[in-house]
Amino acid sequence: MPVGEPNPTQHVNRLEAAVSGDVVQARDVHGGVHFHRSEPGLQVLPSQLPGDVRGFVNRHTELAILTRVVSDDHGDPNAAAVTVITGTAGVGKTSLALHWAHSVRDRFPDGQLYVNLRGYDPGQPAVPEQVLDRFLRDLGVPATAVPALLEDRASLYRSLLAPRRMLVVLDNAATTGQVRPLLPGTARSLVLVTSRSRLSGLVARHGAVRLGLDILREDDAVALLGTVTARYRRNDQHHELVELARLCARLPLALRIAAERAASRPMMRLDELIADLRDESGLWDALTAEGDDDADAVRTVFAWSYRALPEPAARLFRLLGLHPGNEFGLPAAAALAGTTVRHTRQQLDALVGAHLLEQPAPGRYEFHDLLRAYAVDQVRHLEPPDTRTEATRRVLGWYLHTADAAQTRIAPFDRYQLTAPIPADVEPLTFDTYEAALRWYQTERVNLIGATRAAADAALHGIAWRLAAVLRGIYMHQNAFDDWLTTSRIGVASAARDGNPGGQAEALESEAKAYFQSRRLDEAETSHRAALAIRRSLGNRFGEAKSINALGLIGLRRRRLHDAKEHFGQSRAIFGELGERRWEALMRCNLAETLCEVQQPQAAEGLLGNALTVFRDIGDRFGEGNALFLLSWAQRASGDTDSARSSIDSALAIADEDENQVWQAHWSVELGNVQRAAGQPAEALVSYQRAAAIQRQLGDRSREALALDGTGQAYLDMGRVTEAADFYRAAAHAHRDLGDGWNLAQTLDHLADVLDRTGSAEDARTHRRQALDLLVSFDDPQATALRRRLTEALEPR
Repeated sequence: MPVGEPNPTQHVNRLEAAVSGDVVQARDVHGGVHFHRSEPGLQVLPSQLPGDVRGFVNRHTELAILTRVVSDDHGDPNAAAVTVITGTAGVGKTSLALHWAHSVRDRFPDGQLYVNLRGYDPGQPAVPEQVLDRFLRDLGVPATAVPALLEDRASLYRSLLAPRRMLVVLDNAATTGQVRPLLPGTARSLVLVTSRSRLSGLVARHGAVRLGLDILREDDAVALLGTVTARYRRNDQHHELVELARLCARLPLALRIAAERAASRPMMRLDELIADLRDESGLWDALTAEGDDDADAVRTVFAWSYRALPEPAARLFRLLGLHPGNEFGLPAAAALAGTTVRHTRQQLDALVGAHLLEQPAPGRYEFHDLLRAYAVDQVRHLEPPDTRTEATRRVLGWYLHTADAAQTRIAPFDRYQLTAPIPADVEPLTFDTYEAALRWYQTERVNLIGATRAAADAALHGIAWRLAAVLRGIYMHQNAFDDWLTTSRIGVASAARDGNPGGQAEALESEAKAYFQSRRLDEAETSHRAALAIRRSLGNRFGEAKSINALGLIGLRRRRLHDAKEHFGQSRAIFGELGERRWEALMRCNLAETLCEVQQPQAAEGLLGNALTVFRDIGDRFGEGNALFLLSWAQRASGDTDSARSSIDSALAIADEDENQVWQAHWSVELGNVQRAAGQPAEALVSYQRAAAIQRQLGDRSREALALDGTGQAYLDMGRVTEAADFYRAAAHAHRDLGDGWNLAQTLDHLADVLDRTGSAEDARTHRRQALDLLVSFDDPQATALRRRLTEALEPR
């Protein structure tokens, strides 16, 4: 495992098999081991619906229509069942959708998926690529198995949902294009969409049922007011409630806000509150041009409620309009306001009580998109530019330094060393454990992208590119490629605008690593070379050595072994000059792997002893385990199987103690190789099975294929040629899908040997010719030896 791949991934285009089940083993009556695939099954049961709406009233007709949709017998098995709830802003589309969804969730035994598409939010709307990435992970697809392209993600998503009955709620959609990739391929699952638009494309092309949601009837609106105020007000007159409902345009969002204000003032006569709201309405009419009467009514109620807030709560409300997302936590709000967490919590409670914010979970808050737009409008009109800039700087600084604390726990040896000072009045979070840091990242994932983008938009370019650099260490261990590329590209542009070439190099390195781990090697090389050129121009020797190492990793992945060896040697020399013991040890490991590939195992062993000492001295568990893995490889290649077994056992002990499945899976293949070399093919099968099962769970098809190829070799050692051929074919299929010419050539050679034994000589020749064609671009000693062997086997006898 070359350094620079802490959580290796293999990008694949056709990934249905990656989640189709685990490889399991069984012993037959002859004592042998064979494999079979378990039946496909959903690994998790998503239950993502937000909480039901308290005090939901009426809408009986609409609820009945939705229930009939579920009860209908869908005659076309290939048509998606889609229902679209449309209506004006604030009419209660989301409330209706969630209330109904909770009432029928038992009809969808395979779970519920929910996403707010933020189609009308002042910030960036959700895009299908991001939503599918999240949905696939929520459905149990490993991060490494999520395809890069939208089309492939949608295909895998449809494959997963095809045999299942699930409810998918797509809230606040703006366009048909946002929704279409998120539709299942069959009518077993139901999609419920809410939108202010009619989404005619869904009706015309997908046969969606459209349910238009109108404002509440007068008696229903009055009932909603009464439901909220009943415990606090008992003497309100019916005609007064009717007038209040009229002023709220009978829109549920406005009605709930108005009712909450009335409930909070039980001793104030309702006609006085109505007069106050009527005055507000007149003021709003004077300040606005002709527009949507319903929208104007909603904004009037917002203003009426907002002006009644105590000034600290009103100030926090408008400052929250500067937050980079519509959902946030208490500490971020405190940083934005520049006040204590305790004081901020009090003001947030006041905003929740006034229905100007919602609280979906303890310590988490969110805006309705209309209210967020109103907050944005207020902060722009009422706060001077300097105040807005400082508040933005505080909250973005909070995200930057909290992300730095998270990367310190998640990626202590891959972290970017942040030197920027913490802004005044900001207290970033700290994390005691890896798990706590990871939970924070997962919760704030969308906001971290928003923060990077907001920093660039606010011309706070130093924060933007530093966020990209800090997040790199987290993304490396999570394979969050979409987020990673988005933030790194923003970082590259911001560093250029900031006139900071060093920052540009850091952001380019982040971009390049994202490309590398997603197997986009040409783009990775371009970005790494750009970073290298900048670092050389700055005289940044440490950065130069890192970039050269990265180019070496690309050479190793492409099997340009001479280039890789040259790059690793250059990096090692620079790190040695700088006294960077850990990095010099890492380069020894990368050089050792290259030497193993070019069949110089003794030279590799000579490099690894010193590296092991360094890793043990500094407590780098991955470095130590990886060096032991490479040492086992070198010792096995030299014929010393006893030492190799001791080394790989020590490596796997580290992987097991740290419960790191990536290491367990990769290093278990080497254990199988050692066991085969020691004449223990049955034991090797167990090791390969462990590796294949974990790699399947991780979604790493390339390394799963290596384990399957090893399985074939073990079966061949046992004389079971039919089973060997089956596993070679499975490995070859994966290597071919991945475009991995080198490993495909090796597996085809193995398969040809088996076919010769079964009397399929012509098929064997075909595979050998294919392997020879694949070897044209490789010129290392191992490739040369394989080419010679294939040529000899093809010669007439």
